[in-house]
Amino acid sequence: MDTFYPPVGFHFKVEFQDLDKEDIDVRFQAVNGLTVDMQTQSVKEGGEHRFEHVLPIRTKYTNLTLKRGLTKNSKLIDWCTDAFKTLLIYPKDVLVYLLNEEHEPLMTWNIVQAWPKKWSVSDFNAEKGGLVIETLELEYQYFTIEQ
Repeated sequence: MDTFYPPVGFHFKVEFQDLDKEDIDVRFQAVNGLTVDMQTQSVKEGGEHRFEHVLPIRTKYTNLTLKRGLTKNSKLIDWCTDAFKTLLIYPKDVLVYLLNEEHEPLMTWNIVQAWPKKWSVSDFNAEKGGLVIETLELEYQYFTIEQ
């Protein structure tokens, strides 16, 4: 009988459509925002005062946030800064792979039509010895999951 072990959350990689899969642009320290929420509307029925009907309206996807150590010569950051400078947005699909011990995908999240919304760098502080972390926040339409 096969034994199932829940996957670990630290073995993953991220790939961007039309960007080289160079090590510098696929390694991230954290991925956040793989969340979908059902938005609802409450409807009060005439004559019925004990409850309200709650109806689903649409799904809402939170922004995707990627964090990594600050890098130089990154085509990913070039894509972002081009968008911020010119306001010409070229959305890209993003693949987030959760990997197994053989570095093969267990699950894949396909983020559709992502574009850079925010880029930031962590504070510089002479009292702490941490890495400089860049954070990239992406807006997107939706995601699908492949298992």
